[in-house]
Amino acid sequence: MKPSLGLPGRVVLGLVVLVLLFAGWVVWRNLPADEREAERPLDLTHAAVIARGEYLARAGNCMGCHTTRGGTPFAGGRGIETPFGTIYAPNLTPDPETGLGAWTADDFWRAMHDGRGRDGRLLYPAFPYPNYTHVTREDTDAIYAYLRSLPPVQQPRREHELRFPYSLQASLAVWRALYFTPRGLEPEADKPPAWNRGRYLVEGLGHCMACHASRDALGGALDSGGSLMPNGKWYAPSLHARHQAGVAQWETADVVALLKTGVSRKASVMGPMAEVVFYSTQYLSEDDLRAMAVYLQALPQEEPPPPLSPRELEEQRADAVVLDLGRRVYEQQCASCHGDRGSGQASAYPALAGNRAVLVTPPHNVIQAILWGGFTPTTAGNPRPYGMPPFGHVLNDQEVAAVATYIRQSWGNQAPAVTSLQVSRAR
Repeated sequence: MKPSLGLPGRVVLGLVVLVLLFAGWVVWRNLPADEREAERPLDLTHAAVIARGEYLARAGNCMGCHTTRGGTPFAGGRGIETPFGTIYAPNLTPDPETGLGAWTADDFWRAMHDGRGRDGRLLYPAFPYPNYTHVTREDTDAIYAYLRSLPPVQQPRREHELRFPYSLQASLAVWRALYFTPRGLEPEADKPPAWNRGRYLVEGLGHCMACHASRDALGGALDSGGSLMPNGKWYAPSLHARHQAGVAQWETADVVALLKTGVSRKASVMGPMAEVVFYSTQYLSEDDLRAMAVYLQALPQEEPPPPLSPRELEEQRADAVVLDLGRRVYEQQCASCHGDRGSGQASAYPALAGNRAVLVTPPHNVIQAILWGGFTPTTAGNPRPYGMPPFGHVLNDQEVAAVATYIRQSWGNQAPAVTSLQVSRAR
């Protein structure tokens, strides 16, 4: 008689089979993407192609991540903090040893479209190739041509500082198998050209959802529900919620003004979004900005949360001691600009009453603004922006929490209290 496997043996065999099947699926999902589009070369030395590449690099905000503070543009070295460790942006100048000097147009396309380095290694999605995969070969080649036209800068790549097991290529392969599929964006025939162009810029080159989509514990994009930035300090509000960052109810001109200048009748930008406007969107054409506005306004909108009952309002309201401390801090530090009733001053200091950036939960943005200040970007349309000074060196955690709570629960505002622990973590 042939020996038969007992129950433990069958369980082990089944697990081995499942592991092998999963490993095979991961390998299949990470096979190199179809590169037939590489057969359409451009004249990468033509001035018009280089100029278009410069414009597209602006649209993709390449400089924002690939330039250290005070450093040479595009020379890399900036650390991108993530929940898994720090990833350092590489050198994009055409230096042959430390930059893109040895890269071909096909190598660059492979990185943008398939998230692979010149040597075939898988790239980390802090480089937003899940969005850049939508960028056309023609636009990718133009960006490559522009980067090749820059003066070469020798700046060696810094090694990433990632915790185990996130530092392993095998772990990255599993992540890609779960969350990434190389693909372009086909225009939707039933949508107007402006909508399709806006979708291409928002979902692809501008990679807006890289910040504004919610993510799971492994960093995979789930939906459009808003998300903490990778460093955990700022919150990128949902573009699908009018009580967060949705603009469906705005005039198109107000969306364009916000992207072009950093300020509009409806809102102003600060923090990471101020960087986006400063490095990127202020340089886009009026047509492209309008296309982005059209697409953003057409996004499906979530229903706002139902109003709280009187009992729920009472339960979330801070106690009198906290509100009194917050009131005193506000009167001493804030009222001279934002007004006794949080009404602000038009074209200078934003109103706090009814301000959705103040009311959004989690309250990271209002905490960051109080601790480190809030500054709109300097743009052609906003050449001398007003700024809010930092108070983190003046106020302790309890005082910051109290004044943030007072602002979120005064003048008709109804948002949960801020705790000292939240402030401590933000520091």
